[in-house]
Amino acid sequence: MFTIKTTHPQNTDLQQLIAELDAFQSVLYPAESNHCLDLATVEDGMLHCLMVTDAADHPVGCGAILLQGDGGAELKRIYVRPAWRGHQLGEAIVQRLETLAMQQGCEVTRLETGNQQQAAIRLYEKMGYRQCTAFPPYLPDPLSVFMMKPLKTKE
Repeated sequence: MFTIKTTHPQNTDLQQLIAELDAFQSVLYPAESNHCLDLATVEDGMLHCLMVTDAADHPVGCGAILLQGDGGAELKRIYVRPAWRGHQLGEAIVQRLETLAMQQGCEVTRLETGNQQQAAIRLYEKMGYRQCTAFPPYLPDPLSVFMMKPLKTKE
């Protein structure tokens, strides 16, 4: 059993999960291709963070959306600790982030991931994301995969 809850970007458990993600990505990609967002630099109201906890309330995963002001949101910092992979937590995080994006009036979600993260790419494709060109603030990067998904708005 797990729980997904909103949290503040400065939450220490969230910061620990992000540090683990950064360490993982730093092995895969050179610094110039590591597009890590420092959550502390985002102005209030533009970032919505989630944390996943297990039955004992231990943090096991996280994710965030960054509102882009153009009717879109970018999925950021999606991570599940290795021991919890294979439990559909990635899918649950993405679904909850998409719901948050729709609640904020977003019509599209975008993301950037690394080309070495094939499991993540497969997850996003399974959830309806399709590759696209680089979007602001990114420039094309041969080690990056850019994806987007239109969100269904409620009638």
